Amino acid sequence: MPPLLQATAPTGYLPGTAGYRRVVAALFAAGLATFALLYSTQAILPELADQFDVSTAGSTLTLSLTTLGLGVALLVAGPVSDVKGRTTLIHLSLAASSVVAAACALAPSWTTLLALRLLVGITLAGLPAVATAYLREELHPSSHARAAGLYIGGTALGGMAGRLVTGVVAEAAGWRWALAATAAIGVGCAVAVRVLLPRSRRFVPAQTGTRALFAQSLRAVSDRGLLTLYGIGGCAAGALVAVFNALGFRLAGAPFDLGLAAAGLVYLVYPLGTLSSVLFGRLADTHGRRAVLPLGCALAVTGALVTLPSALPVVLVGLALLTMGFFAVHGVASGWVPARAHAGGVATGQAASLYLFTYYLGSSVFGSLAGHAWKAAGWPGVVALAAGLLAATGTLALVLRRTPTLLEKGT
Repeated sequence: MPPLLQATAPTGYLPGTAGYRRVVAALFAAGLATFALLYSTQAILPELADQFDVSTAGSTLTLSLTTLGLGVALLVAGPVSDVKGRTTLIHLSLAASSVVAAACALAPSWTTLLALRLLVGITLAGLPAVATAYLREELHPSSHARAAGLYIGGTALGGMAGRLVTGVVAEAAGWRWALAATAAIGVGCAVAVRVLLPRSRRFVPAQTGTRALFAQSLRAVSDRGLLTLYGIGGCAAGALVAVFNALGFRLAGAPFDLGLAAAGLVYLVYPLGTLSSVLFGRLADTHGRRAVLPLGCALAVTGALVTLPSALPVVLVGLALLTMGFFAVHGVASGWVPARAHAGGVATGQAASLYLFTYYLGSSVFGSLAGHAWKAAGWPGVVALAAGLLAATGTLALVLRRTPTLLEKGT
């Protein structure tokens, strides 16, 4: 092991060291792969609806089933990682999900495609279940929030890559090649993570046995701060996915009349989410998570409301603000969960899994509701759904400001 890595291991890798750069780069790539594979069908929902003769709400099942499978599998993956370790699960998750994603491109029927998309979610669970717990364990405490922001920034770029690539490729060569292209992104990222990610140095296995697991689970769902953070994840994710699930249908119709490739270009706002998550992570390290989280909520709800006019430049501005606000909220909240869990004696992997379970449950449920909102009330109905969820997120963020802190700073 290089001396620099060994020297930083006892207290966690410090910013500027080789170990820190390897960890951040690897988890950035892992986050990119996760969201590219997870949301690969979102930009081509109109194409899938036409090809398989299903409704708008029916087409969103290719996303909702994936996020549902991921959310449920997280409840297993998190506790397993607390006992067996982090890195092996990360590698297995990225490899398996890339293989299943490639199989989606060959699906002979709608039912098969839905089953494979459900399996993509299940196999993806190993990465998000342990990523923030791994960061908390392996990096120096002074960099936890900014590193979590960088990881979430990777997921933002993955969301853009998955949607942008599929939109462009689907218009040129069809939906099967589009899904194959995102599977190739997953394979490339899996290889990068295998090469870059250092093995865990500070992982301490949790106690095993039914009684120990029950005790850990009880603590994970009895802390007021953690429960509030879980709610924030579910509401915020539901708002973002609701907007982007319905967006393709809005842009395909009057007055925009955009094709898949042109509509896919709107996902170029996602790098702003990367910048936002990194910026808010640094602000959280400096000013505290409680101070910056409500600002992200305010930014997101403003963005959702700005998308109401039927003018494409205005819609793009609104989407940019919504994306920036969402990733600010998610970046801060997801890094806060393992920090508070550790300070409260809760297994960090389990707490992170519960946060992501509610995150993806919100994504699945409210993402599907967006199709019904679109059918019933058009774009104003979708915005009303998203704004309501973001208002709930802001309320929960304000509740956190009054929640007592634990031992670690800002938790």
